[in-house]
This record gives sequence, structure tokens and C-alpha cells, in this order.
Amino acid sequence: MARAQTAALIIIAFAVVLFLLVQARFMLISLATAIILFSLTSAVINFIAQQRLGPFRVPNALATIAAFVLISAALMAASGFLISQINNVLTVSLTYANEVPRAVASLFGFIGGGTEAAIESALQSINVSTYARTAAARAGDVTQAVVLIILFVGFLFAERIWFDIKLTNLMGNKARADRVSHIIHSIIWRVNHYLWVKTVISALTGFMTFLLVKMFGVELAVALGVITFVLNFIPNVGSIVATALVALVAHIQLNDPALTGVIFFAAGAIQFVNGNVIDPMMMGRALRLSSFGIIISLAFWGAVWGVPGMFLSVPIMVTMLVVCSHVPSLRPLAILLSREGLPDLETEVPPVDRVQPVTTRGAAR
Repeated sequence: MARAQTAALIIIAFAVVLFLLVQARFMLISLATAIILFSLTSAVINFIAQQRLGPFRVPNALATIAAFVLISAALMAASGFLISQINNVLTVSLTYANEVPRAVASLFGFIGGGTEAAIESALQSINVSTYARTAAARAGDVTQAVVLIILFVGFLFAERIWFDIKLTNLMGNKARADRVSHIIHSIIWRVNHYLWVKTVISALTGFMTFLLVKMFGVELAVALGVITFVLNFIPNVGSIVATALVALVAHIQLNDPALTGVIFFAAGAIQFVNGNVIDPMMMGRALRLSSFGIIISLAFWGAVWGVPGMFLSVPIMVTMLVVCSHVPSLRPLAILLSREGLPDLETEVPPVDRVQPVTTRGAAR
């Protein structure tokens, strides 16, 4: 009876949490993104604050303000560029709207004329202009999300010098606080390492894709390069979708099956080499996640938060892996999430870089 009650309470708690995740997804996605950006730049702020200009050390406050201004400017510039590319894609899509059904249906011509005609008829029934207007309206959400992320990052920067003091007081003693701080540092380092490597690989893949489609005269070369860069942050599925999208756009614009095949295999080769050769070499052993676990995380967070959840699925899974590996009762879950069954090897994690201790000691007194 007790086990049945416990199981019922767990199911109810999971349902409540899932409901809250769905209802507050815009704020939670913005908060998760802000935390990731904050963790990416905290190490840089600490490094700048440790530098000396002659006999003077760069003030921590000055380093924090500079980092916040740079992040805000970069986010606003990136959102503006992304919105302009979305508008460009929508404009071109409307231009080719009448040709898309025939071009897509021709890809299935090898099955039979009846199948090709059925697919073309089904695609012609889709109102492209309606979907374009919906996409344009949703693009405006990007600016709102960027403003909210900037606000979250600003408050996190303002609170960062008090984190150690709050953690010590919250845990009750320094030993326990140091253990929690080590877990947090391990999460931040692994997520940062993953994002830096993924950014480099995605930028390289996007640039090579841009050069490829530009060489063949495809009109949306810049947009396809940007889309490839963005989609490569979605594990496993993103590279497949990006390759198929590049081939589809090339087929619609060029209307040449031979050239489409060349572009498809070239784009696939770029994705394969960068994703399966260069990426593992740069990633090293810092991200030892189970491939099956990544797919499950991708599917779950994609269902809960949509496309943004797919982008955040790996950082969330890394967080779960590190936390579960340090909690004895959850260690079996950490073993399942890890690729080799060794979730807590910390040999590659560098020591913690803390905020200037003079400020925190003074504040503690």
C-alpha cells in the first residue's frame, strides 16, 4: 500500500512539473539560455579581472560591465541578423511557392506517376502564404526572448559576487558548500566545453555549406549557411535536416536532378567529416553521453519546449549526468546516461576559478 501511494505521488508530481514546464516555457527557455550565457562568460570575466595593467588590477565590476555590454550587443545583432534571414527565406519561399509542389513531387517520380501526382496534389492544397505569415509573426518572439535573456543575464552578473557566500550559508557548512560548488563547476565546465566546440564545428559546417551552394548559384546561400549553423546544435537530427533542406532548396531553384545529387552528397560529406571526425577529436572525453540517452532527451524536451528544447536537450542532459553521478541514490541513472558507464571521471575538469576573494570576504563581514 505504501509503495502504491509513493508511486501515485511520484506520478502526480511528475504531471505537475510537466504542466509547469509547458505553461512557463517561454520564461524557462529564456532563463536556461541566460544561465548558459552567464556560465560561458563568467570564466572570461574572472580571467580579465585577474589581469594587471602595470601595478593595477582590472576591477571585477569593470570586467562584468564590459562583458554584459558585449553580450547585449551580440544578442541584439544576432537576433536582427536572424530575423532578416527569416524574412529573406519567407520572401523567396513565396516567390517559388507555385514551383515547390512540382519540384518536391518529382523527387518521388521513381515510385510511379500516380504517386508523384498524388504528392503534388497534396502539396498544392497547402496554403504557403498562411504559414509564411505565421512564421513572420513568430519571428517577432525572438526579439522579446532576447530582451528577457539580457535582463536575466544582467541580474545574474549583479549577483555573481555573492554566490559563494549564499551557497555556504544555504548548505550550512563550508565542506558541503565546496562539494556543491564542485558539482556546479563540473556542470559549467562540461556545458561550456560542449558549446564552444559545437559553435566552432557548426560555424565551420555552415561556412562550408554556404560556399558549396554559392558555387552552384543557389539564391539562399547565406540563409542556408545560417540555417545549417543553427541546426547543427540539435544533436543527430539537426545535421540530417540541414542536409535535406540544402538539397531541397537546390532542387527547387536549379531544377536539375544531377546537380541536386552532387549538392546533396557534398553537403552530406561536409556534415559527416565535421560531425564524426573533427567533432569527436575536439570534444575529447568531456562529453560522454549515451547516444540513446541523447535521442530520448531530444524527443522529450522537443515535445515539451519545441525547437528551443531540442537546442537545450544536451546541456540539460549533461546537468542531469553530473548531478546524478554525485548523488548515491541516483548513480544508476547516471551510469545509464553515460556512454561508457563511467559518469564521474573528473580528470579533465580544471580547478575552480573563483571571484576575487577580497570582495566576498568584505561582504561576509
